[in-house]
Amino acid sequence: MKGNPFDPFSDWTKHWQQFFQGDFWGNFQSFLPTTNKQSGINIYKKDNELLIVVSLPGLEKVEDAELYIYYKTLEIKANINLNFKGFELVEEGIFQGTWEKTIPLPFAVKEDRIEATYHNGLLFIHLHRLIPDEQKKKIEIKKGE
Repeated sequence: MKGNPFDPFSDWTKHWQQFFQGDFWGNFQSFLPTTNKQSGINIYKKDNELLIVVSLPGLEKVEDAELYIYYKTLEIKANINLNFKGFELVEEGIFQGTWEKTIPLPFAVKEDRIEATYHNGLLFIHLHRLIPDEQKKKIEIKKGE
């Protein structure tokens, strides 16, 4: 047996390396669906307060958004609709449809002290830290029988 028995594959490996060379996925970018459901979110902290600012352009009415709070988690759901009568969408760069985001908060917040407002495409959510009661509580000890 003369030579390398794998010689016929050497051309194949050269083609394989050439095929995957460079920006492989970039070549297919125009064929891939865009699933960018990102929205701009900023979280600001000051002492015992949080201010969360969410960019939600196209919210037709505040009832199209819902907020849920649980301990150290904020959940936002919104339905964004940017339809313009008589126009057909040619290119989409602003997300449309149902948008959901769960945001872990740096500390637990009071559920009874939340203020949310929507203005000029921005949702402002003002939260306050839940500060546990630091006073000692006396526990009654019952006599067992």
